[in-house]
Amino acid sequence: MWNLIKSLMMATLIASAGVASAQTSEEGAAAAEATEETQSNDAAEATGLSMGAPESQVSQPYVKGTFGDWELRCVQAQGNNEICQLYQLLRDGEGTSVAEFNLFPLPEGQQAVAGANIVTPLETLLTANLRLAVDGGQSKVYPYSFCSQVGCFSRIGLTAEEVDTFRKGATANVTIVPAAAPNETVQLSLSLSGFTAGYNALLESEKTDSQ
Repeated sequence: MWNLIKSLMMATLIASAGVASAQTSEEGAAAAEATEETQSNDAAEATGLSMGAPESQVSQPYVKGTFGDWELRCVQAQGNNEICQLYQLLRDGEGTSVAEFNLFPLPEGQQAVAGANIVTPLETLLTANLRLAVDGGQSKVYPYSFCSQVGCFSRIGLTAEEVDTFRKGATANVTIVPAAAPNETVQLSLSLSGFTAGYNALLESEKTDSQ
């Protein structure tokens, strides 16, 4: 289930998916380093402390499936369990890689059924917040949670209704503001092509992992 070790490994999988400036050729090395830091044994689950793991046991993220413009990225956890997320690289109007969208399921019984980490460049104006709209609908505003060497993270929750909007939609628009040009905005297109199939595969992977 959604225990501490799973949460930690999911967080590092998301953080190490790649640099927001699209240095995708370095993803494998970054992922291995990040995953190594979060490997732990049963005692670590109780304390929240990593006990380390032999380098040979560290798993690197891999693409389990491609669904339209989405990738199902997974990493092997303890007990041969998989931790997966839906991933898409976001580009601006000129085709430049700018940000990343990483979506994962959440436990039942709460308002949000899925969570997502949107990783933007370090040069993002954090006080301007991030905006997300589907097919030209009303935007929702999300704050940034923190920044790291990877980029700046906006951690958002999605209700069942919002996930359904993703299923039915064609394109979501992500708007960020560059710190160097606070009066300008950068519009990023999040394709929803293949989202339904990818999300279903994500849920199936989660179901298998929980058995």
